Amino acid sequence: MNKKTIALIAHDARKQDLIQWVRVNENHLESFHLVGTGTTAAMITEATNLEVEGLLSGPLGGDMQIGSKIAEGKIDMLIFIWDPLQSHPHDPDVKALLRIAVLYDIPTATNIATADFLLNSTLIDQPYQPVVFDYKSRIKKD
Repeated sequence: MNKKTIALIAHDARKQDLIQWVRVNENHLESFHLVGTGTTAAMITEATNLEVEGLLSGPLGGDMQIGSKIAEGKIDMLIFIWDPLQSHPHDPDVKALLRIAVLYDIPTATNIATADFLLNSTLIDQPYQPVVFDYKSRIKKD
């Protein structure tokens, strides 16, 4: 079985929370391919022994890169620890990323508790084929 890929993202005020979560789960996370937006990926790599593939910073297109990877079937799970108390100039990108994660039925955690549940699910280490609503049948073709 191929390694599953987990995308890791956190807003500035929540980066330390994500890093702490990654440290606690480092032994488990080493069996996955990890990818993240620029600063978050660099900070996790620096704080742990894990290699995180870094993309662009979120506001510079990193959220969209992760969304693209989801659409291509290259992301299996999204951990996006966002800050609900701050407004973000790239909020449309964040909403688009969360929309595409729902559209493609990607397990998504937006807080640490949900990340714990996802990582410790009995489904995490086995192939998973969701029963997916067929959005394609609802899209009008030009």
